[in-house]
Amino acid sequence: MLEEARGGERAEGPGGAYTPEDLAARGFDHARDLGAPGEYPFTRGIHPSMYRGRVWTMRQYAGFGTAAETNRRFRHMLAQGLGGLNVAFDLPTQHGYDSDHPLARGEVGKVGVPVSSLRDLETVFEGIPLEQASPANAINAPAAVILAMYVALAARQGLPLERLSGSTQNDILKEFVARGTYIFPPAPSLRLVTDVIEFCAARLPRWNFINVCGYHMREAGSTLVQEVGFALADAITYVEAACARGVPVDAFAPRFAFNFTAGTELLREAAKFRAMRRLWARLMRERFGARTPASWLFRTGAGSGASQLTAQQPETNIVRVTLHALAAIFGGAQSLHTAAYDEALALPTEKSVDLALRTQQVLAYEAGVADVVDPLAGSYYVESLTTEIEADARALIAEVERRGGMLAAIESGWVQRQIADAAWEQQRQIEAGERVVVGVNRHVDAEPPRVEIHRHREEVAAARAAELAALRAERDGGAVARALGELRDAAAGDANLLPVLVRAVEAYATVGEICDVLRGVFGEYRAVQAY
Repeated sequence: MLEEARGGERAEGPGGAYTPEDLAARGFDHARDLGAPGEYPFTRGIHPSMYRGRVWTMRQYAGFGTAAETNRRFRHMLAQGLGGLNVAFDLPTQHGYDSDHPLARGEVGKVGVPVSSLRDLETVFEGIPLEQASPANAINAPAAVILAMYVALAARQGLPLERLSGSTQNDILKEFVARGTYIFPPAPSLRLVTDVIEFCAARLPRWNFINVCGYHMREAGSTLVQEVGFALADAITYVEAACARGVPVDAFAPRFAFNFTAGTELLREAAKFRAMRRLWARLMRERFGARTPASWLFRTGAGSGASQLTAQQPETNIVRVTLHALAAIFGGAQSLHTAAYDEALALPTEKSVDLALRTQQVLAYEAGVADVVDPLAGSYYVESLTTEIEADARALIAEVERRGGMLAAIESGWVQRQIADAAWEQQRQIEAGERVVVGVNRHVDAEPPRVEIHRHREEVAAARAAELAALRAERDGGAVARALGELRDAAAGDANLLPVLVRAVEAYATVGEICDVLRGVFGEYRAVQAY
């Protein structure tokens, strides 16, 4: 077992030097565990040429203020060379409330773009062809509603569904564990996830219907191994649900996608991605019987570990973010979001966003890191870490299943307790000085930072309320009522809800109205106390 230390668990070696004996002690077999790039079990990468053939997709996470402001930021970023958009939604939207709901007060447009209706999404992507944008949507509880809007928007742009590409996060289980933006209880929430998988498998062949996020577990304070083990336990639950629905595993597994933290501890983080790739390939082939090689591929995005950034000495975060990017690159991620240096203080400014993107571009085109496939392969240390992480994650998945699977482990609060304990221990180490954080508990500045930060416009909420009032006055109220009634009947049965949701959003029913119907059928979830 790996020893707890800075950044998570750390393997012990004789005097810090690793030898072939370390690999032999872990049962490492070159042909079985490493192999060639682009070949099972894909430890060295899912493509034979990796970044030599095509560099990773450069993404940035953005969304704030109004739909029009977000559209301007997206267009600016695309003009700077961005390869894909990560859409951030504000908290009311994530919780299924419209911008004029009383519970939305103080949060409208603050940490993401407010999207209450198809009209808002039309504004967000005005002048941005969906076929080129390949948007990744950070939304979970209302994921099916937002996907329905994209389907309707694609129809308005004349884009056939088979050419629509992008992703919907749709990972509701990690919301119960790590973020809290759930709406419905776990069972109907899992039904909605499965509805999306089934719908996309049949009609959206290029769409990533889920983005399983270990990232948020790590941001909540989990250890590196917990990030891997709990996220893959979530993924196993989704695969089992889709198979139980009658969807053949090879019909949907090739579009499974993931998102994990890229942290500061460079080599351990790189080894983590290599371990996950190998473990997922083995799970899909050996456990679920997937026959198509595309079903074995662990396609993952990576994002800067934002919780590792500091409000103190924010410019120092530029160095941390560079390390995050290198960890993801050496780990073989398919896409990368680099955080801005000021994100521990506020939403990024245009200047800080540009610098975060330039960090990726310098690494891609000047550093030479894209010239070699898996340059860490064969390192006694890295291969030892890779093997240890895989073994420890397997053991954690087995413990989850001993407790009845991920749904049962979440409903009992066990998973939440494990992460809470890890977060507490990490904070204790920082406050005791056992875990060094430059600028926080060592090499501290006496003066507070002076950085220009983004300022939220408080008048956004009033403007949004006026827009929603105008929408409700202009739309066909009868069509909305009929669509919502159809949704209520479908939710009470067992039909796939996506076709009904598409008709509802086309009538300009709002996210809040749709989620209220579903609340009436499914109920709302109240979290168990971890302690």
